[in-house]
Amino acid sequence: METLEEAYKLTKKSNGAPGIDGVTFESIEATDLRGYLQQIRHELITKTYSPNRNRRKEIPKSEEKLRMLNIPCIRDRVVQTALKLIIEPIFESDFQDGSYGYRPKRKACEAISRVAKTAIEGNTKCIDLDLKSYFDNVRHHILMEKIAKRINDKEVMRLIKLILKIGGKRGIAQGSPISPLLSNIYLNEVDKMLEKAKEVTKEGKYQHIEYARWADDLVILISGHPKWKWLEKSVYKRVQEELAKLKVEVNEEKTKVINLKEGRIFSYLGFDFRRKITRQGKWSIQTTPQMKARTNLIRKLKEIFRCYKSQPIGRVIHIINPILRGWVNYFRIGHSSRTFRYVKQWVMKKVRRNLMRARKAKGFGWKKWSNEWIYRTLGLYEDYRIRYYVPKALPAQYAINFGKETTREA
Repeated sequence: METLEEAYKLTKKSNGAPGIDGVTFESIEATDLRGYLQQIRHELITKTYSPNRNRRKEIPKSEEKLRMLNIPCIRDRVVQTALKLIIEPIFESDFQDGSYGYRPKRKACEAISRVAKTAIEGNTKCIDLDLKSYFDNVRHHILMEKIAKRINDKEVMRLIKLILKIGGKRGIAQGSPISPLLSNIYLNEVDKMLEKAKEVTKEGKYQHIEYARWADDLVILISGHPKWKWLEKSVYKRVQEELAKLKVEVNEEKTKVINLKEGRIFSYLGFDFRRKITRQGKWSIQTTPQMKARTNLIRKLKEIFRCYKSQPIGRVIHIINPILRGWVNYFRIGHSSRTFRYVKQWVMKKVRRNLMRARKAKGFGWKKWSNEWIYRTLGLYEDYRIRYYVPKALPAQYAINFGKETTREA
């Protein structure tokens, strides 16, 4: 019962829309929460539990594409979260250092820092792999075989099989609490192969191969020295072989090989990476928010301002503040000053226009309301500081924007 109670707390914390049954957290707690959890427990003990169909919703993936999100009922989210609490520690001990996506105490900024650090050290050839419809093509029998190597509890295996079947004959339902863990289990052998490749090619303290993976977003960095030119094709071939065992295809058209020494840019986890010379004449890696990340934010904010243009500005600010805070907190680790200035000025301009429209004082609003009044009185989000630090594993010359030691206003 304790595991289910903890699972419910975590499910509620992550919030999310109701599933196909329409049941909300409010309706559960308004009746009998303990009875609700006891009913789930009874179904699990008597082996009568059966998950409902997921509610499916399309969300924008890019300007042209949509991604299908699966939304389980709260009841099924609680069961999946409880299952995750039980099996995740077992598989965490198996996962490799280069895997970051949706793992405990691991953040995107660490993956970004890893990529920047290895590029500074000379691994300037980047293989940016695109896996073709990865989540839709995970083979259930292969995944179950991998899980069975570490889990010998028949009831746990039965529950996982039930959860997988709800999404169809193949694939992992994106949006369910357990899908990121299952995704990492499926690709762990690819990570292991890359770790072995690192060890085989290592020369003293120098690594000639490095990688970072966030779910299905995999980037491999290889030494730019002519001596290691052969590594590019060799590693790419081995990755394809490992993926073929999993029945996962590489999208050849979208997979890119980029050499930072040629002045080219590659993108990873929302950041653009480029090689630049500092004022001291040393090479560094500059990480800036991708233009499409900024465009998507502005589009989202613009829609909110449009939908709530007749509402009090205080309500609009209450809605946009969490969006701004989350976006800025993610990108403040990079060289984001220019992007932050643009966003900050754009938001201020929209707020002033909203105020002018509300008070019917067109043309007189820009001086009437000071920035301080808008930030202090209305409470508009204003913390656009960039944060810097030197990661503990790096010497001083590898200073990158990834941390909290000093701050600077955007």
